Amino acid sequence: MKRRLAEVFRQDSGYKVFFLSMITFALGYGLYKGVIDNYLAGVVSMTSFDKGVSEFFRELPGLLLVFILAVLYMFSAEKIYRIGALIMLLGMTAQAFVPATRVMVILAIFVFSLGDHIQLGMRNTMSLQYAKEGRGGAALGLQNAVYQVGTLAGYLVIIAIFSFLPGTEPLFRGVFGASAAIIGLGFLSTLRMRGNSQQDESKRRFYLRKKYAKYYMLEVFYGARKQIFFTFGPYVLVLFYGANAMVISILFAVSSVCTFFAAPLVGRIIDRFGYKIVMVMDTLILVVVCFFYGFAHHIFPMHVAFIVCCVNYILDSVISLASMASNVYVQDLAESQDEVRATISTGVSVNHLITILIALFGGWIWQALGIETLFILSAVLGLCNSAYAATIKPRRA
Repeated sequence: MKRRLAEVFRQDSGYKVFFLSMITFALGYGLYKGVIDNYLAGVVSMTSFDKGVSEFFRELPGLLLVFILAVLYMFSAEKIYRIGALIMLLGMTAQAFVPATRVMVILAIFVFSLGDHIQLGMRNTMSLQYAKEGRGGAALGLQNAVYQVGTLAGYLVIIAIFSFLPGTEPLFRGVFGASAAIIGLGFLSTLRMRGNSQQDESKRRFYLRKKYAKYYMLEVFYGARKQIFFTFGPYVLVLFYGANAMVISILFAVSSVCTFFAAPLVGRIIDRFGYKIVMVMDTLILVVVCFFYGFAHHIFPMHVAFIVCCVNYILDSVISLASMASNVYVQDLAESQDEVRATISTGVSVNHLITILIALFGGWIWQALGIETLFILSAVLGLCNSAYAATIKPRRA
């Protein structure tokens, strides 16, 4: 891995500190992600509709991201990344101590998500900035792979803990506290990062340009289809199939291993065959994934259907890596790295215009029309994404 990083990233870019901090944040996130769904269901007693409401507020920072970055426009990507880390720390600390009520828990989720979303755009931006010429896809692939290593470590810790201990409220709070401490270490590591990007007026507003119209539309389709699986995929396993925190963490761990190995491969495929082919082809697998996730319990016995859904959740995680192609598409069109950053940040907000609506109404669709309808919707959105991607005309061969 060390050699691979050196092949893809410029030696003068400071990518080593960046990756060190990123794997630390990923570890903290892995601990949090491994238990949060069971915490919400078992301790906070959230229904599928409540989960949708919580996801609305978790995704709201993504919609607000472009306005947040407007306030921070004078800072370099590295400084913005550091600010995001501090906000993540505050949110996770709050999660460890606030009362287990819907309002307070959702507030803590919102604060943590705010910092996470601020970092999200910066991770992609810095990966592209630090990459050598023509290695953008590989850089994003390695970034995803390293992040998966950190989250995998977090999931393995949860598996070990919940193999011996029951999922009580004090234990959940202890996990959140440990996650906060690890994120704090990650924040300290970001203090070693140095950025020298100059002020860019495009960061003060939505960076809407006609040449990026297809990118913005692709972000809408992808955001909607992604949100259904991210929000309701694990919750289906918890509420519908009764999976506990250990089982969910095992699933996440296996998913992380698969995406760790797949992410660099997908990055190389993007560089080799082009972003358009990758954006179009991922839907063929997605349709199968959505069908079995929504209808497995009609076809198989419940214990078999549960396994089928787990396998398809992992497949969805792998094909979601195709979203890296859209960032390479932006780099292909952009005239400068500042334009890449501004466009990707705006794309995140455009993505969340539909994401928060899916999060809010997805729980209602589940309760009123069933999980079958929910995942049919995901498949349809994926097909729309690929059909639109097929209209792209690559700028460079």
